Amino acid sequence: MPKKAKELTGLAVAKLKTEGSYAVGGVDGLYLRVRGQSRSWILCIAMGVRVNRLGRTVPRRLNMGLGAYPEVSLADARDKARELRKQVRNGVNPLEEKHAARAEQEKLAHKRKTFTECAEDVIEIKAKELKNQKHIAQWRSTLEAYAYPVVGEKPVSSITKVDVLAILEPIWLTKNETASRLRGRIEAIIDYAKAKEYFEGDNPASWKGMLKPLLPMPSKVQQQKHHAALPYSEIKPFISELQKRAGISARALEFSILTVARSGEVRGAEWNEIDLKNKTWTIPASRMKASREHRVPLSDAAVGLLKALPRFKDNNFVFPAPRGGQLPDMSLLAVLKRMNHTGLTQHGFRSTFRDWAGETTDHQREVIEHALAHQLADKAEAAYQRGTLWPKRVALMDDWAGYCTAPNSIKTK
Repeated sequence: MPKKAKELTGLAVAKLKTEGSYAVGGVDGLYLRVRGQSRSWILCIAMGVRVNRLGRTVPRRLNMGLGAYPEVSLADARDKARELRKQVRNGVNPLEEKHAARAEQEKLAHKRKTFTECAEDVIEIKAKELKNQKHIAQWRSTLEAYAYPVVGEKPVSSITKVDVLAILEPIWLTKNETASRLRGRIEAIIDYAKAKEYFEGDNPASWKGMLKPLLPMPSKVQQQKHHAALPYSEIKPFISELQKRAGISARALEFSILTVARSGEVRGAEWNEIDLKNKTWTIPASRMKASREHRVPLSDAAVGLLKALPRFKDNNFVFPAPRGGQLPDMSLLAVLKRMNHTGLTQHGFRSTFRDWAGETTDHQREVIEHALAHQLADKAEAAYQRGTLWPKRVALMDDWAGYCTAPNSIKTK
């Protein structure tokens, strides 16, 4: 019969500070392990026998940690040890029970993960994917306005098709474009929850097989909206009026029209992207919607505009804001409002250019699409045309600048 360890007192245990494992008695197999500055309780229990790699039968032991000392007192450690030994006598493996309980707790924690928590995780991911801060803000604003009040604090695991309909139905007919985008965002959030094992089953926000039979088709209730555009026949007097306006924002708007570039591309333009000698503006991929570098031929009018701009020592932006940094998003629209063209948008001038080029010139569709930095649907065609379009695009942009300043100087159909 194995010798029982002497039952130590609480004072004796407190004095154990040299590294090692000390049997404290009171319960068989209960030790205080001292390692450096840490002290913790260990219970060693015999669990039958096992065969080792040498084919020998050796005792099978279960070692379980019972907590740190003195947070867990000697008396508490003995109580825990007695309970665990009782479980073993009843055929229960307490370590397996501990792991199973932890797994169950994690599973319950997963099921308690709220829709808002998942949404915030997805927004954080999207913030790394999306370049436009406006789009990231739209994700958050639509969720806060419509989804969070309905399911924000609800466990994502319990969200059903009924919940999704409660979010979408009030705005599906009146704000269908917003509702359609919101549905896609909810679907993405629940897909994320499925991947993290917070949600099981079919995604209740998916269109096919879920919401399609219950909601009208977006194409049937959604009014198509286009950016307000100026008729190309009115572009010359508009440019003439714009050139009378002072200020960086007015010049940025004029430059955007001459180059048919997007607002963000113009407002973010830096002098190191401009090659005045070769009349080229190279926009890096990081600032392009399609994430591909885009070269813009600069007409004489565009070059003249650039040469007349002031330069600032501590600001590399071509069109800097009055107080430094980049022009704000609404600056070009503000110019249009001051000119009493409240119905127009900066982006609409790209449509003006597209209508002019397609209806009044012999320039090829592929050349026009490249000028607008649109990706051709036919990838093989796009690859073939890549090396041959530059001279044609130079001619196109020269014609466009000529039309904006002297309409009779261009070739027409």
